[in-house]
Amino acid sequence: MPTKIGLISDLHSTLVPLQEALAIFAHEQVDMIICAGDIAGYGEEKIEHDVAPLIDLLQAHDVLMISGNHDHWSEEDHAGQNEAKLKPFFNALPSHLELNVEGKRLYVVHASPPDLEHGGIKLLDPEGEVYADRKLFWTNELKNLNADILIVGHTHQILCEQLGEILLINPGSTLFNHNCSILNLQEMQVEHFALSNKTPIKVWNWGMLYHA
Repeated sequence: MPTKIGLISDLHSTLVPLQEALAIFAHEQVDMIICAGDIAGYGEEKIEHDVAPLIDLLQAHDVLMISGNHDHWSEEDHAGQNEAKLKPFFNALPSHLELNVEGKRLYVVHASPPDLEHGGIKLLDPEGEVYADRKLFWTNELKNLNADILIVGHTHQILCEQLGEILLINPGSTLFNHNCSILNLQEMQVEHFALSNKTPIKVWNWGMLYHA
């Protein structure tokens, strides 16, 4: 049976879209789940929400996780929350993962290899179409990466693009893009699933995140 991998990213302290994504993964019978960072951070009203319930749910589902730029312990950011629980969790998150699954090499990082949490791989224009020059740039940048599949987050762009020998995947944000994804390793194909009864947004917050 081919391995199916559930992909989520940029949860931003908002529980309901995560719950919906995990329910989809259960229904689709995925074999593993990967989160590409930014578990914490601003919620829908740009204020810090309680991230502890998300952590409980992610750990209960054995989700493989990395740190994003919002996933660092700060008493200011997490004032009034459970320091005894949150601080060890955030401090233990790896900056990236290198996995070998059914002979495929997977590299997971929040923004871009080797371990960057800012900047990120931005390929799409405001309408969600691929910029040819950006695709060419990143194909060249990643040509020496020892991976078949690169999974990223951070940019809030839903992506599945072949860059040379590497399949680049970004599931977008469960909160802002209203999306989660499933990778079928045997077919090297990605299926996207809508969350929150909303149409997935391929590019969210374009003006703030894109710099030519």
